[in-house]
Amino acid sequence: MRTVTQITDWLESHWMNPAYSGWLLGAMGVFFFLAATNSMTGWLYVMSGVVFALMAIAAILSRQTLQGLTLTRRPIQPISVGEQLTIELLIQNPSRQRKSLIQADDLIPAVLGKPVERIIELINPNNSYYWVYQHLATRRGIYRWHEVHLRTAAPLGLFWCRRSFQVNAIALIYPTVLPLQRCPLIDQLGQQTSLQLQSRRSISATEGMTRSLRPYRWGDPMRMIHWRSSARYGELRVRELETFTSGQEIVVAIDSAANWGAEEFEEAVTVAASLYFYGDRQTLTIRLWTAGTGLIQGQQTVLETLAEIQANEESKPLPKASIVWLTQNPNSLSTLPSDSRWVLWGDKAPNSTHPGIVVGKTRSLQAQLQDNL
Repeated sequence: MRTVTQITDWLESHWMNPAYSGWLLGAMGVFFFLAATNSMTGWLYVMSGVVFALMAIAAILSRQTLQGLTLTRRPIQPISVGEQLTIELLIQNPSRQRKSLIQADDLIPAVLGKPVERIIELINPNNSYYWVYQHLATRRGIYRWHEVHLRTAAPLGLFWCRRSFQVNAIALIYPTVLPLQRCPLIDQLGQQTSLQLQSRRSISATEGMTRSLRPYRWGDPMRMIHWRSSARYGELRVRELETFTSGQEIVVAIDSAANWGAEEFEEAVTVAASLYFYGDRQTLTIRLWTAGTGLIQGQQTVLETLAEIQANEESKPLPKASIVWLTQNPNSLSTLPSDSRWVLWGDKAPNSTHPGIVVGKTRSLQAQLQDNL
């Protein structure tokens, strides 16, 4: 059965593959020809000749339907997991003949789903067909694919013909960034010095030691709103203080060199993205560390790195800084620098001098990250 499938696939992509009706009509033509040879009846020869001529015309027209078509693909905008991936293809017909009854198949990667199919009823001469479809992104990653198949049996439905078009596509699916309103893992880093820093921030807010004013962003603390400027501009304006970046550097580090369970690693990637963006939103000096890339910074760079990160990467030494360590290995907690935090995927809380969170199964990640340590 597999050999038959391979043969029919080769015929369809390189020449012609008879449809069921084509096989049936061909068998009738052979029957008429054999009957005519046996009885020497002229009208049977005519019938067999008409059948074979009809099949030849159907094969030629089916090939001509796909000739001259061109395909282009528009760039795919990056999205996050759980959003709809919008894919746009333009099928152009620069010839003088109309093209009808074409089946288009976009061969997306198997991890994203099955190939997406569209039936195109008609493309007029010197015209085009704009194909837009959406596909739900359920897995993060950077996905590439190259082929679109156009397939037709028009106009008589006797022979299938398929042609492959190379139109490169790249889709960036970023991990989910949880909208954290608070995060003690980040807020309480620095132990006693962190408390002193918070005190200085409060004093600066009342004394007006402000570096600049900017529009309010979701998640900004209410105490940082400058009400007088907000009233003047007609929108909320927020203070940016000099003390926000006074030596307070945080590194969100994911233990990507370890051997993870698939579900736990995806949760760790989501936590890493959420913690990084929370710290960046709080205007802290924050970086991401992975075993494969080392220290990186910048929203776009972080998202692309976390989109393609995999477990079991080659390890690099941890930086000497305040670290939020994301791991599944409780033994690694003893190697953390002082003034660090951790998030552990495991069954029970380990014995550690550093405070942290053990991720459970019963509550959402967002709720657990907002809990007090």
